[in-house]
Amino acid sequence: MIQIQSRSLAVTDWKRLALKAKKIRRLQIGFLIMFLSLVSLPIIIPYFWMLVISFSARTGGVESAVLWKALSILVPFVMVWILIHHNLKGSRRVFALTLTGIIAFTILWNLVGADVHLNNYRFLINANIVEDIRGPATAGGQFPWVWEAFVNSLFVATVSSFIKVLVSTFAGYYLSRFSFKGRPGFLQGLLVIDAFPAMILIIPIFILIYWLGLLDTLYGPILVISAFELPFFIFVMKGFFDGVPWDIEMSAISDGATRRQAFWYVVLPQVRAGIIAIGIFAFIKGWEEYVFVTSLRTGTSYWVMSTYLFYVAQDIMGVDYGMVAAVSVFYLIPSLILYLFFQKNLTQMTFGGVKG
Repeated sequence: MIQIQSRSLAVTDWKRLALKAKKIRRLQIGFLIMFLSLVSLPIIIPYFWMLVISFSARTGGVESAVLWKALSILVPFVMVWILIHHNLKGSRRVFALTLTGIIAFTILWNLVGADVHLNNYRFLINANIVEDIRGPATAGGQFPWVWEAFVNSLFVATVSSFIKVLVSTFAGYYLSRFSFKGRPGFLQGLLVIDAFPAMILIIPIFILIYWLGLLDTLYGPILVISAFELPFFIFVMKGFFDGVPWDIEMSAISDGATRRQAFWYVVLPQVRAGIIAIGIFAFIKGWEEYVFVTSLRTGTSYWVMSTYLFYVAQDIMGVDYGMVAAVSVFYLIPSLILYLFFQKNLTQMTFGGVKG
């Protein structure tokens, strides 16, 4: 009887200890998330301010009281949202996030709702926005509609990303799997190319693009930024292919698959995370490109979002900070969407590995 009772007490103690350990771990994770959030505040706050300014700034300027009121609600809401997202699951998480969002929106609307307006986003529907903010005597007709710049940026980012992903994937596989004469020198050459800043080559690149007949076209910047960023992406993909064991590829070949089939159906799925990662980074680099899209054009032959934002912010008659913030928010949307859709692939990225 005494032995049975001691066993039941031992079981009870183990359950109690397990529950205590879970609580301690949740507290540790919560404190860690809070610490990381506080450390990241100097980076996060400017983004919050940019968002608030885009919806609240008027012609007379920006009211600082609105910024601090909105910040006092948005920052705690984001921190609570992160805690709920990591500590709850299923329907409880959905309910908690929805309730938190409703509460935050209600408080925020009561504090700054009277100052919120959409006038700063008028550039989305007004093609002659420069005449609106600078007057008809200025650049007016030379300044494009934002959607023209948006489509051009999307074209540059998409095409350059496709080139970089395609070339770096095949080059990384070849450098990882094949030994050829001059391979060490080729790898060292890639490192040397990646070490030099691209800014020092603007003049010779301009001359080269001119003689190729690609000046004042979007294809010039696409080829240049692809060439300069390929060394880094090739090294990244080589690292991923190095992490894939030879055994699984050789097993596929031994079972009757060709080298090409082994690459497409066995090796390539193992480096899918790497391909997605370099695709996202390549797109973002192409999307935010400013130096070469500016230096490889004369006049206003084409516009992209980076040049559009620059000229909106360079009004000599006085900067419209509300519109600059609104254009910045619009400029940020594609990168934010990419991150939200592929954050799982980025956070769980590993160099190689075998799927279970």
